[in-house]
Amino acid sequence: MRKVWVAFSAMVITVTAFAQEQATVHEGEFGISAGAAHYFGDLNTTARLNRPKIALGAFFRKQFGNYVALRVSGHYAQLGYSDVYNTKNEFQLRRNLSFNTNVWELALQGDFNFLRFVPGTLDYSFTPYVTFGVGAFSYDPYAYYQGQKVFLRPLGTEGQGYAAYPDRKPYGSMALCVPLGVGVKYNVNEKVNIGFEVVYRFTNTDYLDDVSKTYVDPSIFPKLPDGSASLAEIMNDRSNETGPDKIGFVNGSGRQRGFPKQKDAYVMAELTFSFNLSSYRCPKAD
Repeated sequence: MRKVWVAFSAMVITVTAFAQEQATVHEGEFGISAGAAHYFGDLNTTARLNRPKIALGAFFRKQFGNYVALRVSGHYAQLGYSDVYNTKNEFQLRRNLSFNTNVWELALQGDFNFLRFVPGTLDYSFTPYVTFGVGAFSYDPYAYYQGQKVFLRPLGTEGQGYAAYPDRKPYGSMALCVPLGVGVKYNVNEKVNIGFEVVYRFTNTDYLDDVSKTYVDPSIFPKLPDGSASLAEIMNDRSNETGPDKIGFVNGSGRQRGFPKQKDAYVMAELTFSFNLSSYRCPKAD
């Protein structure tokens, strides 16, 4: 009789747990993320990961079944790099360019779980996933000269906006990105998830770092009232600050400054912390 009672109790517990799982629908989640961001582009052509900077985010994920979700996210990140970090590249060491920028990003992404994910259950509490989508971000590169913070976009360092270079239009402060990445998430309890993801951002700009094409003729830049070089001329060619002869690259125009065929990009690696949104109704069959 005791064996029958134990078997019956086990069956009741199993059925109750199954019924609870069927009655709980994972509607989505909202959360925050924190980690590191890194830049790739004309100053970091070999995709080195030696200068990470802070990345912070917030997101809302709407779940459609146990495998597919639509995510809206916002991020703040710092990006930056310098030619001095490329110690084995003589051209870049002599070029001596650098930049920093703050990035504000808003993106819409689709998340696709590899495994069924049902918060509050032991069997479906973990899944890896892939994510991709589209977004927009703002940026405004700057560098330092003699301790002074200098915003580069208004200067037209590669001839943007100057009559001598009509094909070089000023670039804006907004650009598009295409996030593509992978992640994992784990359900700690019915309400809370933790995770980790790495998402690479392809962009449609080559001026995230204010470097793209060739040097321009320095004579196009206006002089200061005392006849000395303006900041636009100085920030265009900083190679005269390096080397024993202190002679700049440019005595004319056309010498390589960047790599115009390659757009800039950035990546974020973040820990995520989220709260589940659930309802209690019979879900549709997957």
